[in-house]
Amino acid sequence: MSQPIRTAFTAEMAAARAPGPMRERWWAAGRAHVLSQPWPMAHTRTHAVMLRLAVHDWDPREVLGQLVRLAVAGPGSAAGKYPDGNTGRTRDGLTTPIPIPDDLAILLRGAGVTLKP
Repeated sequence: MSQPIRTAFTAEMAAARAPGPMRERWWAAGRAHVLSQPWPMAHTRTHAVMLRLAVHDWDPREVLGQLVRLAVAGPGSAAGKYPDGNTGRTRDGLTTPIPIPDDLAILLRGAGVTLKP
């Protein structure tokens, strides 16, 4: 993970863990997820934070979805099998690619990550 991505990822993870409106915390977690997908440990850590958010929200569907994602995130990243831009939320589907925000795409490309068209 390059330093620019690590800095952005750390900031997004801090925002996801910080007290505040859940909508903003989930948004930050989704951005952290997009940045973390190529790296197995970071990707798994993001889903651990998402699981805590889902428990806090009392959302059984999201809790179950995050448990599944915790199991597959690391191996998926290691194999390069992950849907670019996916926010990591259960509602987005496990394999659904989503357009990547421009600022995150710039960081990922700058780190040599090949984004699928």
